[in-house]
Amino acid sequence: MPSSPIKAILFDKDGTLLDYQRTWAPLNRAAADLAAGGDPALAAHFLRVGGMDPESGQTASNSLLAAGNTDEIARAWIDAGARFSVSELTEALDTLFTAAVSDAVPVTNLVRLFRDLHERGFRLGIASSDSQSAIEGLVKRLSLTPWIDFIAGYDSGYGVKPEPGMLLAFCEAMGVAPSQAAVIGDNPHDMNMAISGGAGLKVGVLTGTGTREALQPLCDICLPGIQMLATDVFEGDPVSKP
Repeated sequence: MPSSPIKAILFDKDGTLLDYQRTWAPLNRAAADLAAGGDPALAAHFLRVGGMDPESGQTASNSLLAAGNTDEIARAWIDAGARFSVSELTEALDTLFTAAVSDAVPVTNLVRLFRDLHERGFRLGIASSDSQSAIEGLVKRLSLTPWIDFIAGYDSGYGVKPEPGMLLAFCEAMGVAPSQAAVIGDNPHDMNMAISGGAGLKVGVLTGTGTREALQPLCDICLPGIQMLATDVFEGDPVSKP
């Protein structure tokens, strides 16, 4: 549990703010089809390389498609037979992922959640293995801009998960110590970022690909989803309610 009151909260995006299965199962299929040039057998192979079962559509916890960034996915698929350069495929996938924000499915009413947390005095950020432009597009589309203080994607210059750079940059920007920050995510790479960065609170959620068995050893609290967040999760609000 945190040694000092939590003042800032850094959220993962996919599987945490967004329903992973409803948002990313069709998007992963589209990405594999793009990389395979329309070859169904090769696309299915790419999905399996990424950790997604082509038949069921289920994606394994901490797999490439669950936790990797676009550059990592592109490199793996090129090694598996995609006929692109790394830069070509990375750019094409980022374009696809950014355009797909219009089809994203939130796990709960994010406007209400972020507004409430903001009114309770928390500084809020999003750190994702997606691109910064995709995160910015989602924030705009879901009308979250007034409450989001910080955005970090894999290409924002802070490093990639599970390295601590995104968390440390968030804390520096918010003017808080890592011990005063909570990290909320659905995969072990989120929790390992929090551990390596010294976050004061690690919250795992089960709305993505991560399982309770995978998350429990790494987090302080494991919740069904962010809709379960309550004041006592953070051991007291940073500002008093009126």
